[in-house]
Amino acid sequence: MNADSVTGSFVLNGERKTVAYPEHHTLLEVLREECGLPGTKHGCELGECGTCTVLIEGVPVLSCLVLARQCEDQAIETVEGLESAEGLHPLQVAFADLGAAQCGYCTPGILVTAKALLAANASPTSAEIDEALSGNLCRCTGYRKITEAVDLAAARLRGEDRALPSLSELCGHPHGDHSHE
Repeated sequence: MNADSVTGSFVLNGERKTVAYPEHHTLLEVLREECGLPGTKHGCELGECGTCTVLIEGVPVLSCLVLARQCEDQAIETVEGLESAEGLHPLQVAFADLGAAQCGYCTPGILVTAKALLAANASPTSAEIDEALSGNLCRCTGYRKITEAVDLAAARLRGEDRALPSLSELCGHPHGDHSHE
């Protein structure tokens, strides 16, 4: 380790982790390069796109704007931490069920941001979901399926057994009547 390196310790996805890294590295760089967690994505690296969002003490933070040394002894959760011994997080399942991810590059940041939202608000409205995710940019979708997936995950977390929308509902035909097209 050279003179410009430091050793830091934090709780990463529920486990205590001690890591040596260059003092000037951001949390994003340390997560990807030193911890081997590629789920947190490099995007704009200016804090404008949200692809690098992680949870620090349960709060969404843009990891490209935080020096790793600022995270000493804090709890950090990445997208890799969403899956548990029981399986995928309900948000991950809902995204898969509804096809809410297209290229998937923005998805990790959106998932952890949505997790923080649902921890604070078990029954968010569509407007509240949109507001919470407003810092996470997606270049592939129109956001509708993302909002629907967060809403579906919220319902499932509340114990509501909500059926998936039918193909006609997903295509914009709420009653399945295509005879007038």
